[in-house]
Amino acid sequence: MKPRNLAILLSAGLALAAAGCSSEQTPAAQSPSAQSTAGGTAPAAAAAPVTVTVACKPPKTDPRNRKTWEEDVAEFQKMYPHITLESTDNFPCFDPQTFPARLAGGQLEDMFFVPVTNTSQIISQKLAQDITPYVETVKTYKDVNKDVLSLFQADGATYGLPSAGYGTGLVYNRKLFEQAGLDPNTPPKTWAEVREAAKKITALGSGYIGFGEYAGGATGGWHFMQHLYARGGDVVKDGKAAFNSPEGKAVLQNLKDMRWTDKSMGSRLLIGWESLMQPMGAGKVGMMLGAPDVVPGVVNGFKGQFADYGVTVAPEAKHAQIGGGGFMFHPRATPDQIKAGLLWLEFQFLTPGKGQFNLERGKAIGNAVGVPDNTVFAGSPTGQAIEDLRKANATVPVDQYAGYNQGIATVTPKPEPPMAQEIYAVLDVAMSAVLSREDANVDELLAEAETKVNALLSKAGVAG
Repeated sequence: MKPRNLAILLSAGLALAAAGCSSEQTPAAQSPSAQSTAGGTAPAAAAAPVTVTVACKPPKTDPRNRKTWEEDVAEFQKMYPHITLESTDNFPCFDPQTFPARLAGGQLEDMFFVPVTNTSQIISQKLAQDITPYVETVKTYKDVNKDVLSLFQADGATYGLPSAGYGTGLVYNRKLFEQAGLDPNTPPKTWAEVREAAKKITALGSGYIGFGEYAGGATGGWHFMQHLYARGGDVVKDGKAAFNSPEGKAVLQNLKDMRWTDKSMGSRLLIGWESLMQPMGAGKVGMMLGAPDVVPGVVNGFKGQFADYGVTVAPEAKHAQIGGGGFMFHPRATPDQIKAGLLWLEFQFLTPGKGQFNLERGKAIGNAVGVPDNTVFAGSPTGQAIEDLRKANATVPVDQYAGYNQGIATVTPKPEPPMAQEIYAVLDVAMSAVLSREDANVDELLAEAETKVNALLSKAGVAG
């Protein structure tokens, strides 16, 4: 699930949903009972029966992971016989177009999934319940990355917990590095080094692209944001466009120089995600910005080979765009349903060796084990335990992600801006211009984009 495809919840739609379920908007009483438990310790026999609905059961089109989910539900209910877990496979787990209607129609789960791009809007619209009194019952809560957790918090209260996360870095083709006389074990750490490596890869011959980048389809603007974050800039700040800045100018000027001075970015404009994945999978692209999940995406969808790719942190990275998501609770959820849902969340998503982190089972059923996906816990003891399990059960070359694993914990994760898709569409124009016109004026492009984005933000009432 790509965050760029999930980035917008229409404010009007959410407001309508809030009105449609106004009878359910008063949160349940928040005092936790003395029977609250978490983790592997079974609750007291006297615990009252409770049924809780939860999202994100793998669909029937993914039979392998659906089977393991059902196995986990069975194990979980043996541990907690007072809990009846009803899981739904509405796929994708979160759809911004159907979310308001599902909420208003009473079809939303007691514990529902939200991408990190949408948590602030859910909270501001009071569509999720304050679960602050319960979160510390989750055994691994203390190890959750505070920067990631903050995306589920507001005004000192916690409204959900993350279940998966990643930060963007630099994905590169190790095989091409070797062919170009570069050391694949020491990928570029600066943009100057990226430029030099890109020129050498391009020199391998016709059809080779040293550095791949998008120019449209909202994907160009999305990647502009990734470049900008890495340099320490902001897309939106205090309710106004913030990318017409030294950092924003450096992004466009660097890409323009690589395209027209170095001629290391190819001549075809890449519009949409697949347009870069195809040559990446064919072994024709040396480097691109992306999260570690680019690698299994290229392998599974575009015939790449795991052995050919490495991932490291973005050059000179100060921030990394974070993707992923977590779970929140419906305003109608009772205290017992919240406690039961948190037990499931802990079991399935937040415990080394269980659920999604049962990596021994993942290896046995043929999953790709070893690709980093550890932003939720970063370098904490829980995070290290997960990394140890990945290495012990790896089916992909984990050493090729060492630079990413070592560096990402030191880079501050940063969510996408409000009105992300609309803003990306505006920034597409600037990206397309510098990659298609040698005479493109960086200052003018950013000034024009700034004016348009400020108008969008003002019209939508985005507050500072």
